[in-house]
Amino acid sequence: MSTVLAYTSPAIGHLFPMVPLLLELKARGHDIHLRTLPGQVAAMRELGFHAAPVDQQLLELEHHDYLAKSVRTALASSVDTFTARARFDAPDFRAAMDDVGPDLLLLDVNAWGAGTVAESAGLPWATVSPYIPPLESKGTPPFGPGLARMHGPLGRARDAVVRRVVIAAVEKVMMPGINRMRADASGGQLPPLQTADAFFRRAPLMLVTTAEPFEYPHPDWGPGVRMIGALPWEPQAELPAWFDSIDKPVVLVTTSSEYQADEKLVRLALEGLANEPFIVVATVPASGAAGTAGAEGLAAVPANARMERFVPHGPVLERAAVAVTHGGMGATQKALARGVPVVVVPFGRDQNEVAARVVAADAGVRLRPAKLTPETLRAAVHEAIGKAAGARRVAAGYVAAGGAVAGVDALEDLLSRKYTGQAGAAQ
Repeated sequence: MSTVLAYTSPAIGHLFPMVPLLLELKARGHDIHLRTLPGQVAAMRELGFHAAPVDQQLLELEHHDYLAKSVRTALASSVDTFTARARFDAPDFRAAMDDVGPDLLLLDVNAWGAGTVAESAGLPWATVSPYIPPLESKGTPPFGPGLARMHGPLGRARDAVVRRVVIAAVEKVMMPGINRMRADASGGQLPPLQTADAFFRRAPLMLVTTAEPFEYPHPDWGPGVRMIGALPWEPQAELPAWFDSIDKPVVLVTTSSEYQADEKLVRLALEGLANEPFIVVATVPASGAAGTAGAEGLAAVPANARMERFVPHGPVLERAAVAVTHGGMGATQKALARGVPVVVVPFGRDQNEVAARVVAADAGVRLRPAKLTPETLRAAVHEAIGKAAGARRVAAGYVAAGGAVAGVDALEDLLSRKYTGQAGAAQ
């Protein structure tokens, strides 16, 4: 039996996709130690993990990227947040390693300081990316704007220009800070890196929780990056009393679990779908944060709608015709994994990239926030209903990728190479 130390950034959307991997590791006899959100520690202990909270100071460093006016400044804002958190997650993770004495390290890709400690520790380690990683790949547009793929000379020229304008400009700002963070977190052991791609490829293994045909093909990513399909885990919870009275197809409307000023999605969905032949179920997990009004104050709730801060999405999606999402990977893939088409209204972060892939897979509809009205949202919902075949293809692709079983197979292979002197062979 090996001891596994897992560490997440302070986000539910990064913890929940890791849970199926930890459950599969536990089922195979590994001893699981987890550091995660304080509010989730009790639930993780109930699953049989040795769970403890991450440093509380990490929770105080919230994202402000939703205030940015461009993709480039939003990416730079996220870099600032993650490098600031590294001052706390690096020593926090080092202390956890000293306490646990692990054989294998499994880290959230956004825990930059912890990842740097892992990189310098000499142990087998892997990252889990619950969103599309910003890795370079031939034929894939630069990460951020959510551009559609464009083949041929014109596409290559467009992508080269965007890479210079967006990615190269962000790297010019981000890499000095990242390299200072690496030097501090590793005690000067690690050399500086030149590109974001090199930074995200530090681990011998990256598990990415998506798969073709939702994600584009990436034969040049190499064996160190494994797409294992969506891992749509959620904790068990009681359903509200009104759930059993649902007698029409459901439209699920979800917003981000980390505040990003996307509450108007719920408000306009309730208005636009008020007279439609659906039951609208809206969840607003970040309500009350960053000055929002709270679930009860976001909108007048029409007779055909139900609004809660949290409802288990799984049972709702079993009755859903469409899911309307902010474009977060967790919410979007949770719907697609059940063959439910989506309307994606991307507000920032990785969500433009998610929306582009929804369209490319013909699994839903993209609606830009600037064009979001009750009328356009209503039309998008009706259009998305016709995309169910694409959503089912995506769901089949997730299953074919192997899920948590495939992920843990890769982790155990990485662990086995520790004992044969090949722990870095996947790079």
